[in-house]
This record gives sequence, structure tokens and C-alpha cells, in this order.
Amino acid sequence: MPYPEKINLPFNFAYIKDTFELRPPSAHDSGEQGTWAVIQGNSVVLIQDKNGLTLPQGGLPAGLPPKTTPVCIGLWHGKPLRAIFISTKLTLPPPFVAEPFNAGEERMDMQTLTLAGLAKQILHWEQQSRYCSACGAQTERVSATWGKKCSECGTEHFPHIHPCAIVLVKRGNELLLTRKAEWPAGRYSLVAGFLDFGESLEECAIREVREETGIEIENVRYVGSQNWPFPAQLMAGFVADYAGGEIVVDQNELEDARWFPLDALPILPPSRSIARWIIDNFK
Repeated sequence: MPYPEKINLPFNFAYIKDTFELRPPSAHDSGEQGTWAVIQGNSVVLIQDKNGLTLPQGGLPAGLPPKTTPVCIGLWHGKPLRAIFISTKLTLPPPFVAEPFNAGEERMDMQTLTLAGLAKQILHWEQQSRYCSACGAQTERVSATWGKKCSECGTEHFPHIHPCAIVLVKRGNELLLTRKAEWPAGRYSLVAGFLDFGESLEECAIREVREETGIEIENVRYVGSQNWPFPAQLMAGFVADYAGGEIVVDQNELEDARWFPLDALPILPPSRSIARWIIDNFK
């Protein structure tokens, strides 16, 4: 499948569908050796050698004691793919390196990046769903799914995916771009935010632009979506037109917001993000 396509963005399942079979935790783990997705904070632990960066293969990687019980999340090339968390304080022995998911240089191939992101998302769910949010009792697995059921009150819980709207705003040959203080120097991106009670995704896009920049928008058009496993978002992408207003930056959310001409764009997000895909394809 050629890249880029809106269903084929990194972290979307389409990127691994031909090589990976997602399986619920109730599926039998054969116990055979396979591949490991080792998550250390906001990084994935990889082997660095002359062939580049690869996921560890074989048995449980030596020198990487897990903080969590290994979870078999499916089959990659027909063999188990298991996921674990390790301590952020652990010093990695060679040939292991911790590659940040948000690294400025994109050194991971897209399949590795997508598998690691999926593992991170599943491990986060496993960690957050151990206890019932209704009564506090321990949960048990719901057969054949990633869901959990409370052992006391019976409440069922399923993976929490948080929808967000992200929007490219155009005014003639200019784009509205914003920047957060914690981002790498000079990088700008698109307005984005979480869905609120009672909102459609389009309403969320309109509100977020208004709140963060003071700008009003119209003609909001959906263009694509991306799973964003940091830890569990679904980014719904839109393009919109400028409708009025002057920029007033919400200093609680942003460091800066401004209009950039198409021939003088700043440093943009990396190609793994839907923000960059929208800019590249709809500017």
C-alpha cells in the first residue's frame, strides 16, 4: 500500500495488517520464542547493529527485567509478539538502545514504530484497568476481548480510546500554526484538543481553534484519522477555512500562534504524525 494514505499512517493497523495478527489475551500463548516490544517510559528498547534498529528476538531479553508480566498481544510473522514495561531507571546493556517515540530523527521503520506503539497502548490499558473505576475491586478478563469485568459489582470496562480533533486552518495562501513551549525549538504544528461533553468532532475543532487562538473557522471537512498511542488517543483530522478574528494566544496552552505563508513554513512535525500528513496533503 503506497504511503501516504489516510488509512496507512504510522500507528494505524493498516501498516502491519499483512504481517501481524492481533489476538486477545485469552488466546493461547504457545510459549515459543518470538519478538519483544520492550517499553521504557516514552521509548521502545531496540537492538542497534549494522542492520539498523530492530525489535529483540528470541527469549526474554537478558538484562531487561520486566516490571510487568509479559503480555502476548498477537503474532508477528506467525510468531508471538510479547510486550513488557521495564524501569525508566534501568541502564541498558549493549546492544540495546532506547529510541524515543518522539525522536527528532526518524530512525525506526514504520512497522517497528507501529508495533511498538500498539504495545505501549495495550500495556497502558492493562495497567490502568486492574481495578474497577466504579467500586475499586479487582477486575477479571472478559473472554475473547481486551475488556475487563469487575469481580465485585460486575461492571464491564473496555479499552479507553480518547478522541481528539486536529485541524489545519487556511486563509488564502497562509496556514494557522501553533507551538507549545515544550516542543523542539522552532517547531510548529496544528491546533488539536480532546472532545468535550456533548460535542461532535467538528464542534471540537471549532472550539479548540477559538479557545487557543481566538480565530473563527468554517467549512470544517474531515480528511482522515490516526491512532495515537500516547497513551490512547484517536486523532481525527480536519481542514477548515478562516472565518474571522485576530490571533489571541491562550498562554495556558500555547507559546505562540501565527499565520505562515506557504512559501515560508517553519519546522514542521515529523512525517509519522497526522499533523504533518494533513499539512503535506491539504495545504
